[in-house]
Amino acid sequence: MKQLRNGARSWIGSVGQLGRRPALRWILPAQLVSALGDGMSMVAVAWLAVQIAPDGQAGVWTGLAVAAYALPAPVGAALLAPLMRRLRAAQLVAADASVRAVTLGTVAVLAVTGLLEPAVFVALLAVSSLLHAWGSAGVYTLVAELLPEDDQVTGNALLSTFAQSAFVAGPALAGGLTALTGPGWVIGVDAASFAVLAAAAWALAARQTATATTAADSPDAPASSGWRAILDRPRLLGLLAVTCVFFFLYGPVEVALPVHVAHGLHGSPGLLGLYWTAFGIGATLGSLGAVLLRHLPPWQVVVAVIVGWGAALLPLGLTDAVVPGLVGFAAGGLIYGPFTAISTALFQRGTPPQVLSRVLAARSALTTPATGLGTLLGGPVVTAIGGRNTLLISALLTIALGLSVAAALRFGRRGAGTAAAPAPARTVSQGGPLVAVGAQQS
Repeated sequence: MKQLRNGARSWIGSVGQLGRRPALRWILPAQLVSALGDGMSMVAVAWLAVQIAPDGQAGVWTGLAVAAYALPAPVGAALLAPLMRRLRAAQLVAADASVRAVTLGTVAVLAVTGLLEPAVFVALLAVSSLLHAWGSAGVYTLVAELLPEDDQVTGNALLSTFAQSAFVAGPALAGGLTALTGPGWVIGVDAASFAVLAAAAWALAARQTATATTAADSPDAPASSGWRAILDRPRLLGLLAVTCVFFFLYGPVEVALPVHVAHGLHGSPGLLGLYWTAFGIGATLGSLGAVLLRHLPPWQVVVAVIVGWGAALLPLGLTDAVVPGLVGFAAGGLIYGPFTAISTALFQRGTPPQVLSRVLAARSALTTPATGLGTLLGGPVVTAIGGRNTLLISALLTIALGLSVAAALRFGRRGAGTAAAPAPARTVSQGGPLVAVGAQQS
């Protein structure tokens, strides 16, 4: 109990440090508003696609709309790099939020007036997500620029908590508002939430323009790409590879769980919603708890999260009983919660400031489609072996991934100890205990 109280005091103190940063007092509340709006659009986008699709084509256009709201981000990260890497972190956030506010606002107006066509809807959603990898990179770059290393995990944890809490509250709010006003108005609320974030970010960017203090703010900073920076740093390359495989193995869960609930458990949509609510609550608490883990070796936390998530899926894969599955899924959310904050901190600590936003955008460009590819593979796998068996395979392969990374870290620790005795102190000070998959200090 004493350790829990000390941990709570530490968490409150760390959050208080963030509140004393004027720039973060502007951005963090606006980020929470936009995350809530985005959570509402999870329901509204799909529902609007169903409403405006031609007869017999609802499934096709719903799939296109959902994909268009997420998948173009990697394209924007690659194609727009020459333009976006000239912007500072606050400007990246502002540009992404502005594009989303304008395009989603256009969707809302056309939907409410009855003029929205399916093809136009999908095109506008695709444009709205083009800068999202850069916007996400920008906000995490701001955390790295404005906070000392010890407080960066706290900032990351708050951002991931916003996303997870929006995942819980947003769909519930959207359901009620959609029933009252229609999905077009809900998307309009999402557009307004991004307008709030854009205003806050542009204001911050204007204040920072005359007082640039980091290499990232310098117009003469080297124009090396995020991809090159990652390739030159084996630690980051290893972490990126592990993250992509982890997300890929998660992808089939999004297909297998609904099928398992509908056919294996003969449950209702309400039961499926209960599973995701349990996960979201656990993930929200886990994101907040990342602050308590910030002094642990980050790679050990990464390994524990991967193995723990796989273990949490086992009740769903081994039994048709509802309660163990719900408990496991909630525990899985709790275990997964710290992953984004801790893994992002490894990138923040291991990347030079002048290329951090590009590195984080490149990371998003790979990790975002990794889940999508896993989901696509999950369709035929579920058809072939069923939902529960797919969940079990995902669980076992995820555990195997975590154990493989742990073995690689152990091997790398031995190699570092025998090959270069003076290196460990420098390695730890630069943001991570050891490299992944046998990589060495860059």
